Amino acid sequence: MTMRALALSKVYRLIEPGPVLLMTTARKGRANVMTMSWHTMLDFEPPLIACVIGEGDYSFAALKATRQCVLAIPAAQMASKVVKIGNCHGDQMDKFKTFGLTPLPAATVAAPLIGECFANLECRVVDSVRRYDLFVLEVVKAWTDPAQRSPKMLHHQGYGKFAVDGRTLRLPSRMR
Repeated sequence: MTMRALALSKVYRLIEPGPVLLMTTARKGRANVMTMSWHTMLDFEPPLIACVIGEGDYSFAALKATRQCVLAIPAAQMASKVVKIGNCHGDQMDKFKTFGLTPLPAATVAAPLIGECFANLECRVVDSVRRYDLFVLEVVKAWTDPAQRSPKMLHHQGYGKFAVDGRTLRLPSRMR
């Protein structure tokens, strides 16, 4: 068996935690949505999620100021729309209108849920690490769309390459 060196700049393609998310924010009466794939679970209860949002992203300022957002999970059939959302800037357009997304009122945060997504997580910022543009979000309310059964998720693998969930395996687990 032979192993070949991999460029360090490509390591993230192996470790992307999955699924691609849409993050909504609302500030000064204006909602925005961005595509995000750099995130990971930190804890079960309360659910804590860490995510990286670059200072250059339009949503960064809104998240920093309001300390709240919604993480919406799109099914794979939304892939083309999800990529288009990620390839433009919220300061230049109303992405909800441009991409035909349905904003729904959230229960505990100002940012809207996305009606087309199979799950929406209302979140509040509980910590941040400025050096890495890292935000720790606590999920305070979670929603699912019962009409979307067993949705397949989209996983970013770098530079326009994505994987879609495949077959599900059930194996014995000792997790509590």
